[in-house]
Amino acid sequence: MKPSPPAPDTTPAHEILSLLHPDPITRPDLEEMRQALSFAFASGVSGGLFSQALDRAPLAPSTWDPKSFAQDLFLEELVARGFRVRSGERDAVVNRAFIFRVLAHPPTDPRVTEYRRDILRELSGSTVFRRQFEELYAIAIRLRSALEGATAGKKFDATRRQLDVLVLVKEAFDRMSESFDGATSGLSGLRAFGASVRETEGYRSMVDLLDYDEHLATLGVTIRVGADGRVRGFEVRNLRERQDNPFVLSPARRWLAKIEMFFRGYRFSDGEVMARLLDAVFEGVEAHVLRFIPLLGEMEVYLGALGFRDLAEAAGLEVCLPEIRPAEDGADERPRKLLGLFNPLLVASGVRAVPCDLVTDRTSSTVLITGPNSGGKTRLLQSVALAQILAQGGMFVPAREASLVRVPGLVVSLIQETRVDQSEGRLGMELVRIRALFEMLGPGAMVMLDELCSGTNPSEGEEIFELVITLLAKLRPQAFITTHFLTFAARIARENAIAGLRFIQVGLDAAHRPTYQFVEGVASTSLASHAAARLGVSRDELEGLIDRNMRAPAARARGS
Repeated sequence: MKPSPPAPDTTPAHEILSLLHPDPITRPDLEEMRQALSFAFASGVSGGLFSQALDRAPLAPSTWDPKSFAQDLFLEELVARGFRVRSGERDAVVNRAFIFRVLAHPPTDPRVTEYRRDILRELSGSTVFRRQFEELYAIAIRLRSALEGATAGKKFDATRRQLDVLVLVKEAFDRMSESFDGATSGLSGLRAFGASVRETEGYRSMVDLLDYDEHLATLGVTIRVGADGRVRGFEVRNLRERQDNPFVLSPARRWLAKIEMFFRGYRFSDGEVMARLLDAVFEGVEAHVLRFIPLLGEMEVYLGALGFRDLAEAAGLEVCLPEIRPAEDGADERPRKLLGLFNPLLVASGVRAVPCDLVTDRTSSTVLITGPNSGGKTRLLQSVALAQILAQGGMFVPAREASLVRVPGLVVSLIQETRVDQSEGRLGMELVRIRALFEMLGPGAMVMLDELCSGTNPSEGEEIFELVITLLAKLRPQAFITTHFLTFAARIARENAIAGLRFIQVGLDAAHRPTYQFVEGVASTSLASHAAARLGVSRDELEGLIDRNMRAPAARARGS
């Protein structure tokens, strides 16, 4: 049975096929992009065509504000180190700013999240689809290099460069139309896009011109070779020109055309004619190339996510596409589950990450975390927050298994270093931090607070702390707060007067060393003495340092 031809591409001219959104994306700057593309094809200089296309690319609506979390979570560093894209044997030069924008703006519409998850699920589940995706990306990189004038510093024939661009355009659409057979995700849109382009008159004209360039005629030759292996003679037996290509004219017709143009007063070379042909052919496929350009950056988002998955697996860790529940119908009353949770920043930096399990009986709760320094509390905050960002963005999360509830936003406030230009003391800065929290925080959002009220004495700090967690309960947030106020934490746990409050502590082994696991309850000690001993801050060691420093001047005096 003969397969039916692909459906014609009916996407409006001002819309762009997207791998990040289930519906085509409207591009108000499409005409500006078209002019830049025409200039790049004609001159070999793109003027930043590809990067500008991504810098201005619209994203799905999002209620998340990166200013409230990106810096404290080192999101840019995660993109740079964790979302690495390979092209062959080397790291590809990717548009990190675009990947960052995508991750920092989780979409409000769950359909967008699911659309991305479906693509990732097929790419990670099929070695064939992933290989085809990577091959298409490699062609896109070569097309970008050809249009951006990567060979501009070399002696290069302009006509040859334009022909090479058209070769890559043809290769890209051919590869799209021949790949992702059987895909049910957004990958099928790439296949349909490539197939629809191949049905156009512009594509067929491009194929004919490239065929003309590669296969004008066939020569039959006879070579005579002597006993010493040297060529004795070279004879052309026959020459057969192509007759089925519309760009091919017979020798007589070519001469007649030149004579006719001469007597009519035209003076132009064969090269000028080819240049005009190239321009005309490119105009026939320009609109399709224009719609292909933004796909390069979108492909990098998925290849970066796959690179993150590869990085985790190389470290012996697992990632997953989690269950994400809508924040309605009592979903926040159901348990939160993060099994095998690890900190992706550690893995991206090449540091060993210890996975842990985090399960709470309900999602909308304020969790107080206690335990010794260097026990992993701050790292836990980062891990949970990054898992939420990646989950709602449709990416892999750093956990073996996860069940989460969507949130409308995220506020992260880790302990800040003292700045030279700050006008307030530590207490004042802490109060400013609390004020900023409530200014940014909406109902049902996620909150990460590190060492709340650590900048003041315990009596004042505990009063402010209790005020904060009491008022937070009114917003029904998903809040995680670390604290060293152990007596205070134990008291409010015992009184059980604040609704939705939960307590977990750093797990310790038999030698009272942190296991980087977390269990229910409130820590009974901060293990300050253990930390002091580990870092050489005991009475004996400090007295030894004092004695050494007192002897040093006398020793220097004797030496002089």
